[in-house]
Amino acid sequence: MNTRTASPAARRRATPPRPRRGRLSAQPLAELAAAAATSPPQDEAQQLRRPPRPDAGIAKLLDRTAHAMQARRTAGLSPAALGLAAADWWTHLLASPGKRLELLSEALRMATNYSIFAAQVLGRRPGEAAPACCIGAEDRDRRFRHPDWQHAPFNLLQQAFLLQQEWWRQATSEVRGVSLHHQQVIAFTARQCLDTLAPNNLLLGNPEVLGATLEHGGINLLQGFNIWRDDLQRMLSGAPPAGSENFVPGRDVACTPGKVVYRNRLIELIQYAPTTPQVHPEPVLIVPAWIMKYYILDLSPHNSLVRYLVGQGHTVFMISWRNPGGEERNLGMEDYLALGPLAALDAVGRVCPGAAVHAAGYCLGGTLLAIAAALLGLRGDRRLATLTLLASQVDFTEPGELSLFIDESQVSFLEDLMWAQGYLDTTQMAGAFQMLRSYDLIWSRVTREYLLGQRHPPNDLMAWNADATRLPYRMHSEYLRGMYLNNDLAEGRWRVDSQAVSVEDAPQPWFVVGTETDHVAPWHSVYKIHLLAHSPITFVLTTGGHNAGIVSEPGHPGRHYHWSTRDPGRPYLDPEHWLAQAEEVAGSWWPRWSAWLKQRSAAPAAPPEMGSPGGGLYGDAPGEYVLQR
Repeated sequence: MNTRTASPAARRRATPPRPRRGRLSAQPLAELAAAAATSPPQDEAQQLRRPPRPDAGIAKLLDRTAHAMQARRTAGLSPAALGLAAADWWTHLLASPGKRLELLSEALRMATNYSIFAAQVLGRRPGEAAPACCIGAEDRDRRFRHPDWQHAPFNLLQQAFLLQQEWWRQATSEVRGVSLHHQQVIAFTARQCLDTLAPNNLLLGNPEVLGATLEHGGINLLQGFNIWRDDLQRMLSGAPPAGSENFVPGRDVACTPGKVVYRNRLIELIQYAPTTPQVHPEPVLIVPAWIMKYYILDLSPHNSLVRYLVGQGHTVFMISWRNPGGEERNLGMEDYLALGPLAALDAVGRVCPGAAVHAAGYCLGGTLLAIAAALLGLRGDRRLATLTLLASQVDFTEPGELSLFIDESQVSFLEDLMWAQGYLDTTQMAGAFQMLRSYDLIWSRVTREYLLGQRHPPNDLMAWNADATRLPYRMHSEYLRGMYLNNDLAEGRWRVDSQAVSVEDAPQPWFVVGTETDHVAPWHSVYKIHLLAHSPITFVLTTGGHNAGIVSEPGHPGRHYHWSTRDPGRPYLDPEHWLAQAEEVAGSWWPRWSAWLKQRSAAPAAPPEMGSPGGGLYGDAPGEYVLQR
């Protein structure tokens, strides 16, 4: 092949692939040790240089076992990864006298300003105006919004904390020579430590808590202790969080009527009952993420995207993923592809024979759908009419704050934990996500529930967020290495059946949604679909985060979105210029998507039967897999 004249996809497929290090065995420990001890050398020269050692397999087994034991104590976080980042930052800081002088000067300036502020606060007479603060809190920082934080001595605590926070921000940034990843890890770690020591977390340091304690005679602390005890008992017993019993799938959430029309060892496929006399012939197949239960897109009746689509005259199918255990440890990404969207597409074809399918994927499900579409495009399979990605990435060069937990050291450490268990547990995943927003998800809750004694019942989205699933060892390892570490899909190295696939091979039009405050799939990363897809792209940027931005039903207050369409051959716009020229619309993006689907669908006709002829039904929605713990 002449690589100069070949297409970009062909050139990437001609590039020798990186070794797929995620192809891991699920053999028993004894077999793993035996295989490692007897594995042949790569060539004769290597054998002469490095003769096999009889204890090599045992050494590897001991290492992985030790790492797994450590990982259970550290919630899956690698101490070595943090140590490498700290060493990188510290050694470069020691070698940067200018940066150290700058930090010393900044510390002296802050100390001087704080001393002046403290003298003005302590010497203030009744009726005098409050002195100007040394530093203000960020707009998103809600910790010090209570008015009592402006009065002594709490304003002194607040200003001391904010000054220290700003100094550490400067100390952990712009140190010449430190890798960007290590700089981000150190800045994140410093922020976690400071959030832990913030004065609002303490009884005597928080004026709101102290005032409530004096007013109620300490009843709030007794109530907080009871809440803490209940949470501890639930955590030790594996019970769901308090209030989750009010959001039972099939009764309160995931209650759109439908039938399970297909089942295999990994998925159930739900077909939802029509609510309109006629429906568009092209069905909608939704591929949700497998890291959580599927019903994020079918929450309560008022905010269910599935119910909305059905009401707009669409026949909707939804994949419900099984909650895997140790016996599924060896399921890989190709298994998720074959047993997931490809098997579901076959089943939809049996229910709606001859109809093209509107496929939509959310989060990880969108990434898997992009792989499926690329594979089908490469094979000349035209069963997909359109493709929709909801907060999904196909290029992982800018994955946001999740990249803090993903490097070679961290992934290897996590692999050893999953190797010992057969899967990544839900609690081990939750810790990393909570640390990304430690104030919102950890410390604000500690203050509200354990110090103020106020138990706020969860809403449907919070209850769903606590209903996580496990991730099989092999699949998650392949996903982390292939996507986050190697970016194989975007760079044309992701292989299915030993054949490289590329997103540009999918000829369907795309509807892609990013959310403004997404910390899982930042919208700048989602926007990179413009660099990969060669077909028309309608891109929508909506308010909200990774979950709330997608669950954005019509009538939801404060919602708006930007959107525009890029046709093939149009010049590329970077995200900032796109945002400047995109049209802004008030309200939910759901009607925009429904109209986009209808424009690419045939005239409505009689709805299809529930299930394929002779295929049988497997019970009512939401099925059995969603109830697995």
